[in-house]
Amino acid sequence: MQRIVNVIFLSLVFCSCHSQQQPAIHSDSTLKKDSQNKTVSQSAKDRYAEAIDPLYKKLLLQKGFNGSILMAKYGEIVFEDYHGYSNVKTKEPLTANTPIHLASISKTFTGMTVLHLWEQGRISLDENVQHYFPNFPYANITIRSLLSHQSGLPKYEYFMDGHKFETYYVLNKKGKKVKRTRTLKDPNVPEVKGLITNEMVMQFMIDHKPPVQFAPNKRFNYCNTNFAILALIVEKITHIPFPKYMKDSVFTPLGLKNTFIFSIADTGTYAPSYNYNWAPFKLERFDCIYGDKNVYSTVRDLLTWDKVLYNGSFIKQSTLLMAVQPVSNERKRGHYYGLGWHLQVTDNHLDTIIYHNGWWHGNNTVFTRLVSDSATLIILGNKFNKNIYSARQLINVFSTVPATDSTDIDE
Repeated sequence: MQRIVNVIFLSLVFCSCHSQQQPAIHSDSTLKKDSQNKTVSQSAKDRYAEAIDPLYKKLLLQKGFNGSILMAKYGEIVFEDYHGYSNVKTKEPLTANTPIHLASISKTFTGMTVLHLWEQGRISLDENVQHYFPNFPYANITIRSLLSHQSGLPKYEYFMDGHKFETYYVLNKKGKKVKRTRTLKDPNVPEVKGLITNEMVMQFMIDHKPPVQFAPNKRFNYCNTNFAILALIVEKITHIPFPKYMKDSVFTPLGLKNTFIFSIADTGTYAPSYNYNWAPFKLERFDCIYGDKNVYSTVRDLLTWDKVLYNGSFIKQSTLLMAVQPVSNERKRGHYYGLGWHLQVTDNHLDTIIYHNGWWHGNNTVFTRLVSDSATLIILGNKFNKNIYSARQLINVFSTVPATDSTDIDE
């Protein structure tokens, strides 16, 4: 495809926790459509593999890694490995076709699907949630604020568990008052028992109106509730259950052969992930909520997803560019959140690392796209291992642009 040569800057100014204009991202440094027409010679693949292998052993294999890893350049695999078990009891090995819970990498599918519906004119990003759910008790929360984690909504993991947020102030080292939040048991809010669905989360919010953390669009706060609601909105628009819509309209058409969404209908075939000591995580109350998590996939299917984002076969390149504009400042310098994506922005704003991590039970996952070098790193683990996040530095094999260790855990 013809290379994008026009420099496009989207001067999108959003509220952030620092109340500053966010850096705009250069289109040619983030999309690289033409890179998918390039190839990697066998000798280059061998050199990459030779450089990656000792780092893989040091950063993962020697740290108890159980999972799958894939690294690609120009969409071509230069390193791939499957280590350990998918089922430790039966000693069933983990293979290229073993789906692993992506945890919060699932948000990239939910987010891009919402933007796909926006391209079709079926949704407005600035429409309030109340447009779709009139009884939703919070005003002025838009689709865009859900996608960027700026809604201020509380986390369902807490309010469905009988907890509430409380704001308080402390003095910092300079003697200045700073705001903090904490969770406390709320005697006025019931704890919901049994398996919880997205519909139950929505109804609980309508019935009990757990307090927001802040007014919409004031700052960033990573919150699974946002994407659970986005999945409900997709269902409202399409009149199709989210898992079925994603299978029929996203996964299958795009060629993601081993990708699906786990829901309450699948509890009979639940495959547990494992704690660090190989103790299996049993099915628990939040395991049937989707949109924020519950996509199961493989490293090869995620590589296909990566290619789809390059070639514009699902969403337009201009839409993707909008999605990877830094909207929300996160807690680390140079780290932002766009619309469904984490971003690590370099000082010159030209080389941007687009990524999403994930964590749920024993699943730790990394999906990192160094688009300026057309390189991709995918790590999926099914045995709890925080070293998977530090192993993001493997992407540096492709570039002199450093990918800082990201120990941020996305729930």
